[in-house]
Amino acid sequence: MKALLAAVIIIAALAAAIAATGGAVSPSRGFGARVDNPWFPLLPGSVWVYHGVKDGKRSRDMMTVTRRTAVVDGAPCVVVTDRLYLAGTLEERTTEWYSQDRAGNVWYFGENTAELDRAGHVTTTSGSWRAGVDAARAGIFMYAHPVVGQAAQQEYYRGQAQDRFRVVALHTAVSAPFVHSHDALLTQEWTPLEHGADPAHVELVVEHPRLERRPLCVSRASCE
Repeated sequence: MKALLAAVIIIAALAAAIAATGGAVSPSRGFGARVDNPWFPLLPGSVWVYHGVKDGKRSRDMMTVTRRTAVVDGAPCVVVTDRLYLAGTLEERTTEWYSQDRAGNVWYFGENTAELDRAGHVTTTSGSWRAGVDAARAGIFMYAHPVVGQAAQQEYYRGQAQDRFRVVALHTAVSAPFVHSHDALLTQEWTPLEHGADPAHVELVVEHPRLERRPLCVSRASCE
């Protein structure tokens, strides 16, 4: 209980500091590029590949934790790349920045994203943002010790990136090659930018140390 209380106090202090400085985060607050949170570990060299269907096309999403780091808004971050292929063609390429505070919470410091046409030309960079630039702020991506009902803003860049999440369950059953568990974390994610404030339009995501992130559904109706 004392450890949990201490973690809550640290989170509150970080949030207050960020609000007071307009989004700036100082490395003196214990941020580091080593992300070993068991619910969202980012070990350099790790690669996750997801197969599915998007817009009626076969999709393959490849997430790679690089060995590179970058300083974003004063915080050392690990650099992660994400490549989305539709029907074998690269559709979107993204570079993301994550950092972990001394309490073990993972923070999201921004992304540089681009959608491409079939010729490989950039059609839009909408959704790109970087903490500390144009009033954009880092957000908590994963708590060190998730508790059902916890909620947070994952990112904030007004009009571009305002994703939020809430912890739904701590013991969700999952099954995949080489992994069968009843201890996966289930979160609910949504953004007011796409669906206004309608809570029925959400994405449920399962988290497990050996599965990483796996979307389950994109609306309440499709989950029932």
